[in-house]
Amino acid sequence: MTTTPSLFNPRTYDPAHFDPETRRLLRATVDWFEERGKRRIIEDYRTRAWLGDFLAFAAKERLFATFLTPASAATGEDQRWDTARIAALNEILGFYGLDYWYAWQVTILGLGPVWQSENAAARTRAADLLDQGEVFAFGLSEKAHGADIYSTDMLLEPQADGGFLASGSKYYIGNGNAAGLVSVFGRRTDVEGPDGYVFFAADSRHPAYHLVKNVVDSSKFVSEFRLEDYPVAPEDVLHTGRAAFDAALNTVNVGKFNLCTASIGICEHAMYEAVTHASNRILYGRPVTAFPHVRRELTDAYVRLVGMKLFSDRAVDYFRTAGPEDRRYLLFNPMTKMKVTTEGEKVIDLMWDVIAAKGFEKDNYFSQAAIEIRGLPKLEGTVHVNLALILKFMRNHLLDPIDVPAVPTRLDAADDDFLFRQGPARGLGSVRFHDWRAAYDAYAEVPNVARFREQADALCEFVTTMAPDEEQGRDLDFLLSVGQLFALVVHGQLILEQARLTDLDESVLDELFAVLVRDFSGHCVELHGKDSATERQQGWALGAVRRPVVDEARSARVWELVEALSGAYEMSL
Repeated sequence: MTTTPSLFNPRTYDPAHFDPETRRLLRATVDWFEERGKRRIIEDYRTRAWLGDFLAFAAKERLFATFLTPASAATGEDQRWDTARIAALNEILGFYGLDYWYAWQVTILGLGPVWQSENAAARTRAADLLDQGEVFAFGLSEKAHGADIYSTDMLLEPQADGGFLASGSKYYIGNGNAAGLVSVFGRRTDVEGPDGYVFFAADSRHPAYHLVKNVVDSSKFVSEFRLEDYPVAPEDVLHTGRAAFDAALNTVNVGKFNLCTASIGICEHAMYEAVTHASNRILYGRPVTAFPHVRRELTDAYVRLVGMKLFSDRAVDYFRTAGPEDRRYLLFNPMTKMKVTTEGEKVIDLMWDVIAAKGFEKDNYFSQAAIEIRGLPKLEGTVHVNLALILKFMRNHLLDPIDVPAVPTRLDAADDDFLFRQGPARGLGSVRFHDWRAAYDAYAEVPNVARFREQADALCEFVTTMAPDEEQGRDLDFLLSVGQLFALVVHGQLILEQARLTDLDESVLDELFAVLVRDFSGHCVELHGKDSATERQQGWALGAVRRPVVDEARSARVWELVEALSGAYEMSL
């Protein structure tokens, strides 16, 4: 029996696939927001109120302590680092407001260097702080250098007791106003090069920790702080040397994954509002949804959102199955960060084109969704940075597959401990993948999957016979266009894998791949126009353009699913 996609709906939400305590905490979080009500949540957003009430709820329920303490540091029952349930909470928090998600997200980042550390005292301290309901922060970025950690100006002067005095500033540091522990990256003054790096734990309440300001106009407290002769005791040191560098990158690997499901939550809430408004808005004697262009835009938004959910759900499985011999997650992770979040922007834009001025109104969730959805592609590395990262995997993924066991659906109550022992942050070009073609072959009879497969095969031809030469390899503008094409193939692959696991309605899948065919064609046209594209590459680009297979009956069936969202959920005032 085929299944139709379902959006998160607080009225019907029952995460029965999780263990009892996880179900209780997720449902309790939904109920807290619903009881708070739409008016209060919007007012807190507009007045930039600090999230004290939410953090008090989370502390009372031990939400962060349960979800963010790995089993190796557990102080109570049901504590583990479980990517599946973390993803579920990301979606819920994004659904109600990105400010709530952000306090949780930067707590995850702040914990990353701690849980990767062999410093038992620091790990115990972190677990105790979580039990007390504290939040955490990740002190990496700086005003002058951004996240260029090679150039850090946080300087640590060695002391006779084996500790340091730290001086310098950090910028764009979430929770920097309230964090019980801030993981701070710096370098020693007496050691040159990578061996001088240090990650250490600081306390935002210490007299030598100076909070400068919130650098954004938001409830999200994205701080600038300054340390002046901050005493770093030996027991505060989390990592030294190259291990500190690896801890920074591996923490971002863990944290950036959360962006995709937060984006999904934002889009889901906005979609309920947009479809309900459009269905009840009468223009020229007809509902807005009677107009063909409106149906097309809302249908495109819906299937893009379905694709976001399918890709992200499947990526969870690869994260949870990862190990030293299986690092495929290192491709799917920047994909969730780059591709899923930019899809979220498209979903919001399509709906906004339909509801127009309604999207600005202060009493709607949509107005904040339209703003907050922009931030996710820009956090934890820009789209361009992650596209460049994705390109490192392209040749092995497309052309050199290996036989590996199939990855199952991972919703079991297990601890994803490998994420805190990822090892050196290098060797991406050696990561190997299973054959992407198998996912496409399983749906060869679906017209637009077959059409997109033609485009994916054409990309393999491009990489094999006319890959960028040495000069083009320095033209990042050209390379990023190639990266967009490759990203679409990977996006489609995991969508198809998850569709098979969930027995997704093929009408929805076909409609979704009609959108992906158009996207691939659009990027081909863009590649054709690049300054450094050779004549042969230009010809290839136009030759890879395809028209989706049109099926009015299929589109009508999918529209019925979209139309059913009207009135399906409205947050209480």
